[in-house]
Amino acid sequence: MRVIRTLALRGPNCWGRVTCLEVWLDQRWEPPIPERGPDEVAAELLGELGVGVSELKVERGPFPAVWREPSAWTVLVARLGRALQQDAGAPVRFETAAPTSDPEVDRAIVGYHDEPVGREAVAVALRWVGRAARGEQWDRTEERKALRSLHQNTTLGPSTAAIVAALEARGVPCRRLNEASLVQAGHGARQRRILAAETDRTGAIAQEIAKDKQLTRHLMRAAGVPFPEGTIARDAAHAWQIAVELGPPVVVKPSDGNQGRGVSTNLTTREQVEAAYAVAAEVSQTGQVIVERYAPGGDYRILVVGERVVAASRREPPQVVGDGRRTIAELVAEANEDPRRGEDHATALSKIPLDDVSLAVLAAQGYSPTDILPAGRPVLIRRNANLSTGGTAADVTDRVHPEVAQRCIEAARMVGLDIAGIDVVARDVAIPLEEQGGVIVEVNAAPGLRMHLTPSDGRPRPVGEAIADLLYTPGDTGRIPIASITGVNGKTTVTRLIAHLVRQSGRRVGMTCTDGIYLDGRRLMAGDCSGPASARMVLGNPEVEVAVLETARGGILRAGLGFDQCDVAVVTNIGSGDHLGIGDVHSLEDLAWAKGTIVAHVAPTGTAVLNAADPLVRGMAPRCPGAILLFAPQSCEMIEAHVRRGGRAAVVEDGVIVFREAGSAIPVLPLTEIPLTESGRIAFQVENAVAAAAAAWALGLGIELVRKGLSTARSSAESIPGRFNVLEMAGATVIVDYGHNRSALEALIRSLESFPHRERHVVYSGVGDRRDEDMLEQARLLGEHFDSVYLYEDMYMRGRKPGEIIALFRRGLAGAPRAKRIFEFQGGLNAARAALEAVRPGDLLLIQADLIEETVAMVRAFHRERGTGNGAARPIGLTPVVKAAFD
Repeated sequence: MRVIRTLALRGPNCWGRVTCLEVWLDQRWEPPIPERGPDEVAAELLGELGVGVSELKVERGPFPAVWREPSAWTVLVARLGRALQQDAGAPVRFETAAPTSDPEVDRAIVGYHDEPVGREAVAVALRWVGRAARGEQWDRTEERKALRSLHQNTTLGPSTAAIVAALEARGVPCRRLNEASLVQAGHGARQRRILAAETDRTGAIAQEIAKDKQLTRHLMRAAGVPFPEGTIARDAAHAWQIAVELGPPVVVKPSDGNQGRGVSTNLTTREQVEAAYAVAAEVSQTGQVIVERYAPGGDYRILVVGERVVAASRREPPQVVGDGRRTIAELVAEANEDPRRGEDHATALSKIPLDDVSLAVLAAQGYSPTDILPAGRPVLIRRNANLSTGGTAADVTDRVHPEVAQRCIEAARMVGLDIAGIDVVARDVAIPLEEQGGVIVEVNAAPGLRMHLTPSDGRPRPVGEAIADLLYTPGDTGRIPIASITGVNGKTTVTRLIAHLVRQSGRRVGMTCTDGIYLDGRRLMAGDCSGPASARMVLGNPEVEVAVLETARGGILRAGLGFDQCDVAVVTNIGSGDHLGIGDVHSLEDLAWAKGTIVAHVAPTGTAVLNAADPLVRGMAPRCPGAILLFAPQSCEMIEAHVRRGGRAAVVEDGVIVFREAGSAIPVLPLTEIPLTESGRIAFQVENAVAAAAAAWALGLGIELVRKGLSTARSSAESIPGRFNVLEMAGATVIVDYGHNRSALEALIRSLESFPHRERHVVYSGVGDRRDEDMLEQARLLGEHFDSVYLYEDMYMRGRKPGEIIALFRRGLAGAPRAKRIFEFQGGLNAARAALEAVRPGDLLLIQADLIEETVAMVRAFHRERGTGNGAARPIGLTPVVKAAFD
């Protein structure tokens, strides 16, 4: 089978709330043809992974236009892709399969936890199915190991994962920002950031202090915190001199090390000290090595979060016990086979190293790795007990004496860390340090949490929850209000209008739409920004207090949503549709399902604002987990029944927008006071105004603020570019609009009746990826309602050949009852310039523009020229499309 395309749906999508890969597979096998059937192959491959074939079930998919059962091969690939990820350790719980409109192509939809692992699992699944179907037999062990390794190296480490799990459990949205462990928790101005066990409030100065062991020593002593004597050694000989002055045994460690790397303890001889100095100097980035007095006792790690001790562990150095048969190296290898031990920090324990430090520790005990230990005799592999060097840990949180806890809190406070791992050496943490000669030996930034999450002995501690408490108070989800807007027509206008209304409250609004990304009206990025990547940019901006996000069909189908849930979902209309035939959406029902994805992901406390006049939009209501607020340009029995049932609605009554709910009707504003609607003359702008007002109401905006916003909203080229911008040009009316589908064109034509005119002209084009029948229908409408038609082709060819779009419009215009003058141009600005040259006072010109700003600037330039008497027609350079195809 051949992969046609793979879509990474990184947010909630048409298949559900899970992140998943949608893999389009050509079912036509390349030679050689399979020798075995899918059932036999499934039994072998899934059986090896412990998965039953009986689980291969597929439910009817979300797109009902054309449904057939997907092939058994596609179902197998999907199931195997999921099973391989589970085998690698990834918590993946979703897969399905679905057909496409092409009978030879199916979709395997495979959930993933980490995208690289999901992609590789699908690739492995395809290889396995292909080879097994052709009767090959091979060892699949290495591929399974490689996937496990990829999962361990890709997934969040245990510390970050524990914090993220705790945050998500309380409803805080989290998003990984890079391939490491940098995570954004919350949205916009409410966001926090974590990097393992560090937060955005972990100070850089505190981190530098924690890395400088000698500076830490001085600060601890100044604070009265017990800390061992020690100093920096210039070289190996000086290290031994310091050891003699302190009195052996001593500890040798890098002045800037962490995770126990380069640390050697309980050293008594010159050879041990000088060898340890060489190891520490190699690890240290500064080349500085500390020699300090060795403190006898157990090795404890105390975790301080904020002003609390939340966990404590007693750490033991790695060791093996002889059996009288195997060498030390073999015993270490056996210990490293423990599935809890891994090469990195993704597992509960780390593998025990046999490096230079380990060899020195063995040599000090009189052993080498090739020696066979007597049965029952233990031997240390390392003297330090860090988990990262193979140590183990037992939970002792309940034994920590309050005085010991207080010294640890003081140590973290003195360094300035909000989260700190305090290393304590003491005989028993149940006794105050001062009473037993115990000491704090290190204060660590970004402490590992593994030992507290999965201790070798004792119960796990909720350290992730403790750090979540530090980031957010109980009940705080770190969210900002999110409004998501979709539909076939009007969504950009409604998006801009909602943003305008919310800004009346003084809050900073981040907005995405087909024109760009905006922060409080200032454009941060130009272009079509109605997809999930743009939404995530707004939600990642710490200035944003409310997000208003236009959400296009294409982004939903290609990549899912840019948020996990929204507070308000607005669906303007489905109408006669648009984009049919694109992305395998072939019917209005399919389109409604795709756009209804935002409704399906409304928060339980949120609201879906639905157009009651559109049955397909109205039909989305059962998918909404929250409340429903209906809107319409006028009331109807459906709205009345909805209000009687306790629902809310926004309608127009006697020329006034009114908010309705059980027992009350709140007048908002007469249409005559809403400039956007041209005193109610523009029907589709009335609908847009009602939808936006309803959304503002659902967002909790006060009525007075809604009134203020509506009364100042205008469809100008500056505030809502390309959305029914009415311009005057020396006695002629020019309307610039981006509308490019049948529903939009019909609405525009109805609105033009409100503008008196002598003749009516239009500049128009189609979008190349629309169906032929859609463009032919638009051409018919142009021929019925305009005297002159200026056709053009420009940037939106989208796979069409030059001249093809105009040829379709020519066919649709054949025998037009009204359009007697038809012109053709290459480039929208050329067509607009020619039309502007031709219009006369009293005429009306509709320009469907791809380049909004340039078109508006051209209209205004013509107005200035004609207003000063320079408006006579001038020769201009036009590049007509070659007409041979149409003659």
